[in-house]
Amino acid sequence: MELELAGAELKSVLNRLRRAQGQISGVIRMIEEGRDCEEVVTQLAAASRALDRAGFAIIATGLQQCLTDVGNGAKNGETNEQMRARLEKLFLSLA
Repeated sequence: MELELAGAELKSVLNRLRRAQGQISGVIRMIEEGRDCEEVVTQLAAASRALDRAGFAIIATGLQQCLTDVGNGAKNGETNEQMRARLEKLFLSLA
């Protein structure tokens, strides 16, 4: 399954990833500066949430595309069960 992000979906995912990138850079700086552990962990948790949200947005788009593919016949002869198992694996990878 090839993922096709367009328009608002693409912009949203890229914004989330850029936000996470900035937060991770901030965490690195905080550690280098010897900042308070609680502040570092709070910022790291925010970066983690931003990455999770980007991942879920990508998976949701993939799920939508897969459902469309089911209506048109699964790609590469993939059965509905194989597609479901693959999507479940993707969701669990973010858990």
